[in-house]
Order: sequence, then structure tokens, then C-alpha cells
Amino acid sequence: MNDVTRCNHRVLNSAIVAIGVAVIVILLTGCGGRISSESEGPEQPTFDFVIPAGSGDRIDDGQPLEILPAELVAELDETIQIVNEDDRAHQVGPWFVGPGETLRQRFNVAGVFTGSCSVHPSGGFTVTVSPARGQRS
Repeated sequence: MNDVTRCNHRVLNSAIVAIGVAVIVILLTGCGGRISSESEGPEQPTFDFVIPAGSGDRIDDGQPLEILPAELVAELDETIQIVNEDDRAHQVGPWFVGPGETLRQRFNVAGVFTGSCSVHPSGGFTVTVSPARGQRS
């Protein structure tokens, strides 16, 4: 793959990620749903994933990555943490995680949240958040 083709792929991938993020924000806002990114203390996350350095290069080389599952089932008040050790940003379902950033998300709204995923072979990531066991009717 030459440099021009690789650059065109990166531009196209960036545009797709930006559109995906915009659609998710619109859907969450329009449905009255909210996903909080506030961290409330140093407690350990329920789900912890690391995007290793070099992941973007592996994707460019056509190597499939499976850093996290295509579907994650969580309960209210559980927390996911995604650490991006790569030198480029990645879309992980409803979240955008910049290079060197750590995303920490507490689930405070039940629902199904879906989006594209640059670090899973399926190209997608879905989180299903249900009420905590003690809160189910």
C-alpha cells in the first residue's frame, strides 16, 4: 500500500468515525438518554481494556484485533475503563478514545448503546446496560 493510498484510508476512516460519533450523540440526546463520564472515586473498574501501542499500525497492515468483545453486558453503576496506549485515536462503540487517553465510564442509564469499533474484527461494539440485580422488578 503506497503512502497516498494509506493517507486516503486514514482520511476516510476519520470521516467515518466523526459521522458515527455525531449520530450517537444525536441519538442519545434525542432519546433523553445520558451516559456519564464522571469518575466517582478511585474504585476499580468492573471492565478494564487496554488498546496497546501499535494497534493502529496492525489495523493498517490488515491484522485483526480483538481487544474487547463485540458485545458487553453490564449493570447500572458498573464501570468500564479503556486505556488507549496507541499513538492514534480509536472509536469504541459510543466512545472516542484519543491517543494516550483513558476513558472511564460509569453506567447510570439502562439501555443498549451501539457504535463502530476500530479495535474489533466485527467493526462494532454494543453495550447492554440493565438494572442492577437488586433493582429489577
